[in-house]
Amino acid sequence: MGCSCTKKRVTVGGRRFYILKKLGEGGFSVVDLVEDDQGDKFALKRIQCHSPEDERQAKKEAEYHCQFKHKNLIPLEEWGSVPGQGGASEVLLVLPLFKRGTLQDELDKLKSKGDQMSEERIWRIFRGICEGMKALHTAKPKPVAHRDMKPGNVMLTEDDTPVIMDFGSMGEARIEVKGRSEAVALQDLAAEKCSMLFRAPELFHVDSHCIVDEKVDIWSLGCLLYNMAFLQSPFEPIYARGDSLHLAVLGRNFKFPENSRYTQGLQDLVSGMLVVEAVERPSIDWVLTKATEGQRNMENRI
Repeated sequence: MGCSCTKKRVTVGGRRFYILKKLGEGGFSVVDLVEDDQGDKFALKRIQCHSPEDERQAKKEAEYHCQFKHKNLIPLEEWGSVPGQGGASEVLLVLPLFKRGTLQDELDKLKSKGDQMSEERIWRIFRGICEGMKALHTAKPKPVAHRDMKPGNVMLTEDDTPVIMDFGSMGEARIEVKGRSEAVALQDLAAEKCSMLFRAPELFHVDSHCIVDEKVDIWSLGCLLYNMAFLQSPFEPIYARGDSLHLAVLGRNFKFPENSRYTQGLQDLVSGMLVVEAVERPSIDWVLTKATEGQRNMENRI
C-alpha cells in the first residue's frame, strides 16, 4: 500500500486519494500530487467555485474531458465536487501525472542550455498537437475550440507524445456576438482565460456584431509553432519592450531570425497560420496536412 493514514484524504468518484504535496497554483485552481490506495500517482486539479456559474463552468470542463477519448487530449480518471469554505464549492478533477512536465518546461530547458529543438522533433510534436486539435474542431454534435493553446498547456509523455491539457477555456467553437455588451463580455473572458502572447486578434477587440469561431486556435497554433522553433512567442520581443501587443498582433508585426536553422516550409506554415483576418485563416485540416508533409520531408532527409 502506498498511502499513510496521516495524509489528507479526498474521495473522488468513489475512489480514495491521498494528497502528497502541491504541484502548482493558478488564478482559479490548485493542482496537487495525489496517490490512490495502490500507490499510483495522479494530478488532482481543485477548481474553486464562488458562484453557481463558476461551478457550472468547472463541471463543463469535466464534461469536455469525458467527451473526448484521444491520445493527444488529456483523459480524466475521476471527477466530482465537494463543499468548499464560506458556501463555495470545489470541483475535483483527477488527471494523469506526466513526470516530464509541459512542452514549455522542455523549451525552457533548451533555452537555458543555449540549444534548440531539432526540426524533425518539432514536426512530430506539432503534428500530434494538430491531431488533438482536429478532434476538438470536428467534434459532434458541435465543434469545440480550446482558446488557450500554448506550450504550457501541452504535456509530454515518456515517449514524447504531446497531450493537450487545461480545458477550462474550452467551449463551443462558434460564438455569435450580438451587440456591444456581448462583445465586451467575450473580450473580458478572453483577457481572463486566453494567454496574451498566443491570443488571436479577434479576441483583443471583439466587434459588436461578429462570429468568433475555432480559427482562434489556428492563430495560437501559429504562435506555438514559432515558439517551439525560436523559444519565444513571435510577439514576445514587442511585449518585453512594453509596446502595444494588440497593435503588434493587428499589424502582424513579427519576424523570423535571420540565422534560422529551420526550413522555409516551417516558416511558411507559421506565416500561413498567423493571418489577421480569421475568415482567411486555414482550417485545422490544412494545418495538419502541412505538418504531416513537414514531418515526412524531415524523415526522408534523415
